[in-house]
Amino acid sequence: MEPLGLKILVVDDEPDICTTLAEILADEGYRVQSAASTEVAEVMMRETAFDLLLLDIWMPGEDGLSFLRRLTGHGLEQPVVMMSGHGTIETAVQATKLGAYDFIEKPLSLDKTLLTVAHALEASRLQRENRQLREQAGLVERPSGESPAIRQFREQLGRIASVDSWVLLLGEPGTGKEVAARYLHSQSRRSAGPFVDLRAAAIARPNVAIELFGAEQGGGSILRGRLEMAHGGTLFIDEIGDMDLESQARLVSALQERRIMRVGGAVPVPVDVRVIAGSAQDLQQAVAGGQFRQDLFYRLNALPLRVPTLSHRSSDIPVLVEEFMAFYGRRDGLPRRLFQPEALEVLRHYPWPGNIRELQNLVERLLILEEGPEVTAEEIEGVLGLNQRLAPPGPVTGEDFGGTLKRARERFERAFLEYHLARNDWNIARTAEVAGLERTHLYRKLKSLNIALRSERRAGDDVEYS
Repeated sequence: MEPLGLKILVVDDEPDICTTLAEILADEGYRVQSAASTEVAEVMMRETAFDLLLLDIWMPGEDGLSFLRRLTGHGLEQPVVMMSGHGTIETAVQATKLGAYDFIEKPLSLDKTLLTVAHALEASRLQRENRQLREQAGLVERPSGESPAIRQFREQLGRIASVDSWVLLLGEPGTGKEVAARYLHSQSRRSAGPFVDLRAAAIARPNVAIELFGAEQGGGSILRGRLEMAHGGTLFIDEIGDMDLESQARLVSALQERRIMRVGGAVPVPVDVRVIAGSAQDLQQAVAGGQFRQDLFYRLNALPLRVPTLSHRSSDIPVLVEEFMAFYGRRDGLPRRLFQPEALEVLRHYPWPGNIRELQNLVERLLILEEGPEVTAEEIEGVLGLNQRLAPPGPVTGEDFGGTLKRARERFERAFLEYHLARNDWNIARTAEVAGLERTHLYRKLKSLNIALRSERRAGDDVEYS
């Protein structure tokens, strides 16, 4: 981020410190002003919107910690970096609990000071952009739709929102586990607190502990972890099964004792956090294989909820399509297009292996790359690469009554199973669940009806059926 024009206020009663910081920060392109007391700083902050405060702790009159407490109580948005020549770990912990971004010791290391200032301003910029994007996009904070599956799921979320137990959201990738977690947080008694997310699958395993618990480095530098950031609120850990065993053990211990130990730290930090975990994996199988801790699984599995797949709530697709078109209209100015009834019918009968995320990507592509005021069934089939339109079995006719009852039953079973196999992308496990059959029974039924499996129809498909 370019520092040019960014305004920094140095609050310190030592003139030499103010002069030195003003010179080195000005050389980097920042605009710097100084105040010798918190009283003067408060007056200056009413007149100027500073981007960062460098605040000394020990000053005559009101000290820096008291000033920070007042500022955060009035909704301070600027990052604050605390400075002290008499710093201790306890002081640093207290400062970060009050909302300081970081703590640096005097005598100041100029390189460390510049690095801390740059990191604080960058973190502030990212938070601001994230907030603006959410406001512009009208982020969905509630699982949308009125299908029986999603209504039941919302009711389950509402029932457990009032308790403070850990929650495990199970579901395939793209089903909307984060939206469900945000809705659960918004309905809980912690709704006024922060909602913090950690995507375990996107973090290298050696770095998970630092991201989760924070770290303390030389010179009193503190990096706050996600648990500390979520104090008083909710932490959503997506794909918790990707966490290493050591981090899992530390997580259980931290939340049982309601305190954490930063990596490299010596003093525990109190935390009060509700954990919501998401997983597409079979965690019970991971426990049996030694990849997931049994004690963590049982803590999470006290309240397990399965997020319905899009194929199980296909009647919600028109609602979701409208939401996504409104989203891209607000964010990117893309024009709306009218989805023809036949086009929506194709969407309702497509299996959606990528779930809601795949539908959102499809809508974005149809708005950006395709032309015309209306979206046709043929257009969607072309984008999805469908050779034939998916549709349920047609109505019964007189021809269906020819032959024996056994033959009629076989015709119906074949049509029924081929329809649901197509809807579920020839996934045997999902089809068996929809059809109410054991997987081995379904496999035998397919063999008896001479229904070729997908791997037998198209070479190269990797489908597991056992």
